[in-house]
Parts: sequence; C-alpha cells; structure tokens
Amino acid sequence: MNQTRLHSNLFAVSNGGALAGAAFMIAAGAAFAVVNTSLQAVTMSMGMAPTAAAFWQYLVAMLCCLPWVMRTGFGVLKTENAGAHILRVVMAAIGVQFWVAGLAHVPIWQAIALIMTSPFFVTLGAGLFLGERVGIARWTATALGFAGGMIILAPWSDAFTAATMLPVAAAVFWAATSLMTKRLTKFESTRTITLYMLVLLTPINAGLAAGSGGFAVPDLSAAALVVLAGAMTMAAQWLIVRAYASADAAYVQPFDHVKLPLNIMAGWIVFGFVPGGNLWLGSLLIVSASIFIAHRETRQASLARA
Repeated sequence: MNQTRLHSNLFAVSNGGALAGAAFMIAAGAAFAVVNTSLQAVTMSMGMAPTAAAFWQYLVAMLCCLPWVMRTGFGVLKTENAGAHILRVVMAAIGVQFWVAGLAHVPIWQAIALIMTSPFFVTLGAGLFLGERVGIARWTATALGFAGGMIILAPWSDAFTAATMLPVAAAVFWAATSLMTKRLTKFESTRTITLYMLVLLTPINAGLAAGSGGFAVPDLSAAALVVLAGAMTMAAQWLIVRAYASADAAYVQPFDHVKLPLNIMAGWIVFGFVPGGNLWLGSLLIVSASIFIAHRETRQASLARA
C-alpha cells in the first residue's frame, strides 16, 4: 500500500515537473515574441537606431538583474580566464547588434526562423574548432537544418537582400558564444559566467551605440517599448532557466520551437506580416533537425554520466 502510494506520488511529481517545464518554455517563447515585436516597432516603424535599441534593452535587463547581482556579489568575478570571458561577451554583443539590426529590416517570421539555425553552427564549430566527434547522423541533421535556412532565405529570389543575412550573422555569433560557454564551463562556475555577461554586455553595447549614432530615443512611446523589451528579455531568460530546472532538457527543448508560431502570430497581428510559402518547408527542416540534435546530445550526455 505504501509502495503504491510512493510510486503514485513520484509519478505526480515527475508529471508536474514536465508540465511546468513545458509551460515555462512556452512562456519564454511568448516573452521573446513581445521582445522581438517591440524591437521591430521601435527600429522599423519608429526609426530608432538598432545600436541604441540594443543598448537600452540590455541596460533595462541589467537593472532588472541588479537584486540578483547584489545578492551574488562580485567576488565570483575572480578568474584566470578573463580574456575568454571578454571574448565571449564581445561575440554575444555582436550577435545582439546583428539581431536587432535584422529586426529593423526583416519581418519577424523570417528573422526568428533564421536565428533557429544557431544550433547547426554550434555543431559545425564543435566539429571543426573544438575537436569534438560529430557522427554522420548529426552532420546529416546539420545539413538538413542549413538546407531549411536556405529555403527561407531564398537567395535566388528577387526578395533576397543583404539585410536578410543579418539574422544568420546573429546566429553565427550566438553559436560562437555557445561554444565559448561550453569551454568555460570546464573551468568556471555558472554564476561567474553569467555575471561576466551581465557586467560586460551593457558597456560593450554602449560603446557600439556611441560609435554609430548615439543613444537617442524617438519619443515616449519608443521609450516604453524599449523598457518593455528589456524587462521581457530578463523575464524570458528567467523562464528558460526555470524550464530546464523543472524537467529534462531533451523533453523541454522541443517546446522552445513554439516561439516560431508565437512570433509569426505577433508579426501578423502588429505589422500584418504574412509568411511566404518557403517558411513552412524551411522551418519544418530546421525544427526537425534541431530537435534531433538536441535529443541526441542529451542522450549521449546521459550515457557519459552513467
């Protein structure tokens, strides 16, 4: 009787954790949809410089993090890998700049689909630069993901412009950031890696904004949208952490792709953007390939721990 009750309770906890993990990840996707819609409004519609928008967005996010930063303390910044931390944050900042610049020119549905190619660049970099063994299955999935990106880009069509490549450039730099993070986790704590990102990202964005037009905000409406983007950026990051803390990564990861239809819906409601036919086939390849890679990596990590 007691054993049956114990199994029942464990199932309830496990099931509840899985539901919570899925809910947190979907909520993070909704938060990112608000972020992307707000940034596209202030840059594409209101004429705000992308560098200024990125600076204010992450400054607000940093201010939202201050209670955690003060509680954590700056002692964790002591490190023997300062150069690697700085390089990682610089790559992340460049990725942010490319992303916000992309939102100033590219419809949300196209931008968000293209940024989802980032895991494939991670696989490519891990195989070429980190010396990791990448099997034929992962190379095949990576090739399919890139094929999906090419279908969405449609470089053979008249609609293709140089600006269309901006989200892809963001995906490249964010993939490089992920690879640097992966290396740093061998030597540094998660708190140290996170705090370096929070401390350095704002001044780097400030320097990029100062060098390309300043920090001007068009009006109060734009200011409100930028504050909203910053607050929701922090909320989305918190929700992602809670999602991975609630359930296994292999289970939670597919729910990350719900952000694609959420962003498509937001772009359609706010701007009237209607996705082209290429989106659906390209997105199917990208989502399927990235789910396969995420599941395979999680399974291999579990086997290695065992």
